[in-house]
Amino acid sequence: MTRDETRKRQAIIDACRRMNALGINQGTSGNISVRHGDGLLITPTSVPYEAMTPEQIVFMGLDGSHAKNQQPSSEWRFHLDILRSRREVEAVVHAHPTYCTILAIMGLEIPSIHYMIAVAGGDSIRCAPYATFGTPELSAHALTALEGRQACLLDHHGMIAIGPSLPKAMWLAVEVETLARQYHGCLQIGQPPLLPKDEIERVRLKMAGYGHADA
Repeated sequence: MTRDETRKRQAIIDACRRMNALGINQGTSGNISVRHGDGLLITPTSVPYEAMTPEQIVFMGLDGSHAKNQQPSSEWRFHLDILRSRREVEAVVHAHPTYCTILAIMGLEIPSIHYMIAVAGGDSIRCAPYATFGTPELSAHALTALEGRQACLLDHHGMIAIGPSLPKAMWLAVEVETLARQYHGCLQIGQPPLLPKDEIERVRLKMAGYGHADA
């Protein structure tokens, strides 16, 4: 295992533990992948983050192959399909943050309630239709919801954030949960006024490169 691969594996573990510490995930319900060589590195299924070791992170080829003695996350399919179809993406973060999941249960997207919606790539964060976890159907729905976007919700499930690096995908996951919480709060009062599409596009262009500065 090269030094670069070991670093990536440890970075995945650190990000998983940070998800739980930040409250954007609970237990082992989330999963993370990072592009590596001609495939990806992804969290194993059902391994507590506190006990996870770099050796347990699973390498998968872009054809879905992996070592027989390792079991990747049950959500490996949409990680693989996203990284295979979006060459600019280097990392995928999936979690079940409380407010994102509340909106997803209700089948709601997050509209342009705040200019920071632009960091996800457009004037909304779409909610993909429901499909059973780990299925090709869920993967197809997620890919559609992510067209032109960096994040989406998953109906009755959770959220996905993607990015050109793991730190940026993690940063976006936190921002999406903040937006979900703000929208949830607005809905307790009434339907919030929205920013127009042209303003979100103006902000999106102005904020190009905005976000976590990679070390």
